[in-house]
Amino acid sequence: MGGVFETREGGGATLTLDGIEISILRSLAVQLLELIGPGEPEPAADADPLAVLFASDGPTEPPSDPALARLFPDAYGGPGANGGQSEEELRARSAEFRRFTENDLRTRKREDALAVVRSLDALAPDGEGAALLELTDELRLRWLGALNDLRLTIAARLDITEDDESAVLFRLPDDDPRKPMVMAYLWLGGLQETLIETL
Repeated sequence: MGGVFETREGGGATLTLDGIEISILRSLAVQLLELIGPGEPEPAADADPLAVLFASDGPTEPPSDPALARLFPDAYGGPGANGGQSEEELRARSAEFRRFTENDLRTRKREDALAVVRSLDALAPDGEGAALLELTDELRLRWLGALNDLRLTIAARLDITEDDESAVLFRLPDDDPRKPMVMAYLWLGGLQETLIETL
């Protein structure tokens, strides 16, 4: 796994992937879709948008899964981030914010991951098994969002924080069972960084 995004002539980004890299990225994106879960049913075409907004109740409690908690964090920092407010006030504000925003955030994250899967499925490998991925406009932003979500999810599963990232990741022995996920995490980080550079 060594490919990085490069700036595409005329705008956008390109990335050359081999069959294994395509398979890994697709598998990770599908697992992310499964983690996020199914979407909300579409409202009727003639439904009043304002009524739909206020009628749709999202969750009010933070997810118990650490990976989902990282993807859908509390808006007000959760316990310990009081800013002069009681823990009860913060919980109430976070619950209200989550109720109105989490479903839309889930939808966006789901659409980002689906865009990754669909663009990988559309690739046509050459005779050597490599394929050129070309991303333009909105698709670049979708990929950027999905790469970020994948890294957050893997970091949660590996219990990695920014403070201990370099110490933990670069010193794992080859026989450590976490090594493949760490390698994927680092590779996704390289993809994310080089995709940002193309913007």
